Amino acid sequence: MQRNTSFDGKSHTFSRNIYGTTKGRIRLAVLERDLDELLQGLPPGPLRILDAGGGFGPLSQRLAARGHSVVLCDLSAEMLALARAQVTEKGLDERFDFIHGPIQSLSVDELGRFDLVLCHAVLEWVEDQAGLLATLGALLADGGHLSLMFYNRDGLLFHSLVMGNFDYVHADLVKKRRQKLTPAWPCRPDLVYRWLTELGFAITGRSGVRVIHDYMVEREVRHQRPDELVAMELAHARREPFVHLGRYIHVLARKGAGPAPE
Repeated sequence: MQRNTSFDGKSHTFSRNIYGTTKGRIRLAVLERDLDELLQGLPPGPLRILDAGGGFGPLSQRLAARGHSVVLCDLSAEMLALARAQVTEKGLDERFDFIHGPIQSLSVDELGRFDLVLCHAVLEWVEDQAGLLATLGALLADGGHLSLMFYNRDGLLFHSLVMGNFDYVHADLVKKRRQKLTPAWPCRPDLVYRWLTELGFAITGRSGVRVIHDYMVEREVRHQRPDELVAMELAHARREPFVHLGRYIHVLARKGAGPAPE
């Protein structure tokens, strides 16, 4: 049986704790920069976008406002209700379709293929990660692009080491008590990259998300100088070794056939 995690009952906590904080600003800043650069290199014209497990769609709403059409799928009815309300408030209803259910239930026969698939902070909540990536690959048109952001197990391990949480490390990063917003299946970057390659993807870009924020000794800087912190995150997000120390890693990958855009 496929095991996924729904955020029903936690949607407002999630949106507040994730996007209402400096760490949420960092996430959006990195994703927006990477996607803006990707879109600038594509031919003009509206894209078909799938926001897979997109919650209330903070990024896909911005892309819809730029003229693209979006299918937003999520397992949480509460998240979709929040998305619908925001989409209506912004006058974007004609550019959105909503699907309530697991990503794995989506089919090419019903939806066709997409030019761009977004899957952000979803993979770590799914037990069969390789299977989910295969589903996304099938829904993407040849020459289309995948924007995948996942919770980085290596970053979690390093953070646990520098914090001295050695019992947690000895327990293979498995908590004794489940925390509501702690992903159940942190992702191993080497495995994710291998799965993408096996599915016929070429990785075109990588960025770390929160490569500095989570390791700061002077934590008050997060609140006192958030603009500088976001700028520093952007400056170091694509540089090694920082990329693979990020709490998340954002990967851009292009599917198979056709020449790459110039």
